[in-house]
Amino acid sequence: MESLGELLSRGQGRRLLQQAEDKLREVATNPLIVKLRQKHPQLDYQTMKLNLNKLHQYVKEYENCSNCPGLGSCPNDMQGHYSMLSVEPGEDRTRVHDQKVACKKFVAHEAQQAVRKRIRSFYVDERALSEGYSTLEIIDKDDERQPAVQQLLRYIFRTRQEGLQKTGLYLEGHFGTGKTFLMCYMLHELALDGFTGAIVYMPDFAEDLKSMFNDPLRLKETIDILKETDLLVFDDMGAENLNPWLRDHVMGAILNYRMNRKPTFFTSNHDLDALEKHFSFTSKDGDEEFKGRRIMDRIRPFVEVVSVSGYNKRGSVS
Repeated sequence: MESLGELLSRGQGRRLLQQAEDKLREVATNPLIVKLRQKHPQLDYQTMKLNLNKLHQYVKEYENCSNCPGLGSCPNDMQGHYSMLSVEPGEDRTRVHDQKVACKKFVAHEAQQAVRKRIRSFYVDERALSEGYSTLEIIDKDDERQPAVQQLLRYIFRTRQEGLQKTGLYLEGHFGTGKTFLMCYMLHELALDGFTGAIVYMPDFAEDLKSMFNDPLRLKETIDILKETDLLVFDDMGAENLNPWLRDHVMGAILNYRMNRKPTFFTSNHDLDALEKHFSFTSKDGDEEFKGRRIMDRIRPFVEVVSVSGYNKRGSVS
């Protein structure tokens, strides 16, 4: 005589078999599986039964993708991926293989992350590099700024056509005309082509160098990054609290290395002559015209001046 446990176990087994049969019928009538079977007639009932979980997952993830809630809320087992099936005939039986495939949203996200990783930011708001850019918006934002924008776009196009240039750009103009924004746009656009970049906000960089003086390893790593990156932007040049060490041993070393190798870019409220005067005077040593000229010899011949005009966009998207 069977025990109660055996009877319950048998009943549970029957229920599970019935559930599997119901699921198989449901899957078999799904248009996605009907289409798959039309393409692969060897996908018979027995093969479907043996691969029910794969077929069910295939249907479920296809439906999830058809009603995609966004990459961040992806309900599939592997975020940003869906199941694809392949059917192969075998000597003994037909085999069904499944593999995970990245969706378009995941591929686009990964590409954007790769672009962002190519750009290093030193003391510049990361939002300036991560919010995305519209070329049309940059052109249409301010009519007075259009000549500068066109000059910048020509530089980007030239770099894409010819490769990394040996000269950079010097964006000069009043406060808030969008010089930093234009440089971030350039870094973003050329990062899409695989170029690495770094942007350094000079006032904060000059202050942080004081702490690096007692941390030679960090100082060397920072200088090496700025030497080697494809595209280097010094933002708000001339607004820093200048000292001889920053000018001669940090800026001088970086610019000397990059000359005739890689382009360096600058944004400033000063024109080149005013910047030379800035470099010719330090609070410690006073007037040093020769040293001011020497650092400018590493800037002036290696930049194309871009005058950025327009209204002050501070406080609004520039």
